[in-house]
Amino acid sequence: TVEFVRRKSAQYGSCSLRRMSAMEALELLDQVVDESDPDVDFPNSFHAFQTAEGIRRAHPDKDWFHLVGLLHDLGKVLVLFGEPQ
Repeated sequence: TVEFVRRKSAQYGSCSLRRMSAMEALELLDQVVDESDPDVDFPNSFHAFQTAEGIRRAHPDKDWFHLVGLLHDLGKVLVLFGEPQ
């Protein structure tokens, strides 16, 4: 709902929960066990790099797209701060 989005925006919009680089966030992502892929035997960051590399091969001229592939799952780190998956 709109109210839910407003609450979450107020909660996380200032980005004051924790300050980290993108690489630190990718490393933190490795602590998350994704409920949709509980049997995966490799770190979540590996999936991020794998996705970015696949996009780079398919679309070598779209560097913005490579970055989106790398960062696409970073929101999952919020589970470490009490958010549900």
